[in-house]
Amino acid sequence: MTQEELTLLNIGDNLDNLMNLDPRGYGVCRILYDASRKYTGKPLCLNAAEKLLNTVKDGDLVYILSGFVLLDHGSAETDGIVSSVLLCRSLVLAMNAKPVIICQQDNVQAVKAMARVVGLHIYDNIDDVLSHPVSMGVIPFTTDKDKAEAQADEILSHGKPSAVIANEFPGENRMGEFHNAVGKNTTHLEAKADILFDKIKEMGILNIAIGDLGNEMGMATILPQLDEYIPYAAKGRCNCGCGGGIAVRNAADNIITATVSDWGCYAMIAMMAYLKGDLDIMHDSTLEKEVLDTAVRNGMVDMYGWHIPAIDGFSDKFNMLLVDLMRECISYPLKLKTTCKTWFDKTIELGFYEGKI
Repeated sequence: MTQEELTLLNIGDNLDNLMNLDPRGYGVCRILYDASRKYTGKPLCLNAAEKLLNTVKDGDLVYILSGFVLLDHGSAETDGIVSSVLLCRSLVLAMNAKPVIICQQDNVQAVKAMARVVGLHIYDNIDDVLSHPVSMGVIPFTTDKDKAEAQADEILSHGKPSAVIANEFPGENRMGEFHNAVGKNTTHLEAKADILFDKIKEMGILNIAIGDLGNEMGMATILPQLDEYIPYAAKGRCNCGCGGGIAVRNAADNIITATVSDWGCYAMIAMMAYLKGDLDIMHDSTLEKEVLDTAVRNGMVDMYGWHIPAIDGFSDKFNMLLVDLMRECISYPLKLKTTCKTWFDKTIELGFYEGKI
């Protein structure tokens, strides 16, 4: 094992641990992480970040599917969309990529406002994104399943991406239905973009799914664990009568699970920043707050329905602290590679970490 390999393993574990902090205490994140870590075989954020950086090149399209619409008020929630806009910023900084968010119409106004906060020009068509620097796109995807395949084909006709990331995006279950966290049917509210994800995956394109429960697109990668241990997930456990449970049907090749999907995305961004040797690729807590505040001002809500700057019940202060902790976890190893070399050499010599990555 080399010094860099040991550093990557431990930074990855640090970031994975932070994204799976469990302030609620009910342990679902631990269940998901156990399965996804066994599947990936290395820190989840490290796996995803390495593959993105090794795959996405200057000017490449990256499609980001994101956005849940909540049942009670029909409002778009902050989780997923907030980190997706920040991910667009990071992809432009790291690879000069061309990110396009694909979401429900309910998210579009907020996405456009947040894009300006992170410094990107935003367009509602792929051709303009490809033609202009420092830009991203947003495309609303249909909620009508009969129109979904035609729209998927139309999107792909403007350019195949080098990667697709499903970040806290609703996926259909084995019966073709969509559900919220407690098993209520939300099919009429959600974008029917499973077919787009499926088509991209079938092309052999890099695909990554980020989720925090199992009703998000791509989470069937760990379906046996979902069915056995996650409430409402298995067939017959949902509350809508469809008989399919909340677990989605499609499986991503790469997976990140976290207590909050945004936190999983932040960990991936942080690892990208470390691998590129550029701390600025990871946003800071000030930008986190500005983006979250902008989301709320443009109609987005917390998981519990409140128009407040929170994500999945966690306050802006909590999210700001988490972002700062992640930044610190990558800033120290960037600065101390030479200073701590003797410690690395002696630790590696003793062999504890052999075969762990």
